[in-house]
Amino acid sequence: MLFDLKVIHSVLGQLEEERGIPKEKIIEAIEAALATAYKKEFGKKGQIIRATFNVDTGATEFFQIKQVVDESRVIDIPETEEMPELPEGDIRVRYNPEHHIMIDDARLIKRGAELDEELSFPLEPKEDFGRIAAQTAKQVIIQKIREAERVTVLGEYGKREGDIVVGTVERVERGTIFLNMGRAIGVLPFEEQIRNEHYRQGERVRAYLFRVEESPRGVFLKLSRSHPQFLAKLFEIEAPEIANKTVEVKAVAREAGSRSKIAVVSHDSHIDPVGSLVGQRGVRVNTVTSELGGEKVDIIEWSEDPKKFIEEALSPAKISSITLDETAKTATVEVAEAEQSLAIGKGGQNVRLAAKLTGWKIDIRPLGGSVAAEAPAEVPVAESN
Repeated sequence: MLFDLKVIHSVLGQLEEERGIPKEKIIEAIEAALATAYKKEFGKKGQIIRATFNVDTGATEFFQIKQVVDESRVIDIPETEEMPELPEGDIRVRYNPEHHIMIDDARLIKRGAELDEELSFPLEPKEDFGRIAAQTAKQVIIQKIREAERVTVLGEYGKREGDIVVGTVERVERGTIFLNMGRAIGVLPFEEQIRNEHYRQGERVRAYLFRVEESPRGVFLKLSRSHPQFLAKLFEIEAPEIANKTVEVKAVAREAGSRSKIAVVSHDSHIDPVGSLVGQRGVRVNTVTSELGGEKVDIIEWSEDPKKFIEEALSPAKISSITLDETAKTATVEVAEAEQSLAIGKGGQNVRLAAKLTGWKIDIRPLGGSVAAEAPAEVPVAESN
């Protein structure tokens, strides 16, 4: 046979040590593939062929397997005839001389042969099968390596869903960025990018890993830079208070590349949650803003009191009064005329983000006046950390 045994031994050892695939499993896969290849080239319909591969000598032997049966197991009718309809519980199958051997004949070959036992019959070696066998073994090993890599990648990145990962821009196709992540490809779709950002080949990019997908072409990591949790995770990197759970991110609302609001709460009365994210002289929030291409970030303190939370969410505007309709989950907010445009924000952005952050429909009214602005009623609440 045309096997390079030194190479096979080296590959088997490497797969066992580095990938955790036992040698026996790979040899079993090689034997199964060799048997399939032999049957395809030289076998007959209905044959069951098995192979044994000696990894030390490279010798391969092939056997035809036949199952021992009697009249209770099979129906002896020509293949040209249709199988009769059998009574319920009758499991007999059509007799196939390539697949079955009657028990009387089996006992002439092996004394004491039993029903359903399998007998092996050696098949003659084929001189021109060496090239096919070598190619088959090579393909099996390559397949096993790919399977091992897929399992490794799924194991590694499956645990990292919800984390920030780093990749290098490999190519851009129709607005989608493909990142080289080492043993996997990261996919950053156009809709998950921050607007006005441009990426160059070879550039290192940080993104939020929100899903790991397996496909016939490999493992793909679905990434986002516009996801609300990307903002939360960036602050977790910058603020140890979030990492150690002293400060918790309760909600995030983003219009990626433009403006975001993030609500935080402290579980330690001695720690200011807003100050934790701002950092000394604003260094922490400035680092996050820089990563997001200058996106403005409003950091507010979360509150169980809906009125207080809504008031904070509408900052920097000053609120005169808030009336809540619990049934419709609507908040009517009155502001001084001078604060009206600030509460609404440019293009309604401030009130819109406040509604996303709090989960309340918000109506902005000037003091004693009619409705000035209304945030959409059905706005999804941003994911909490």
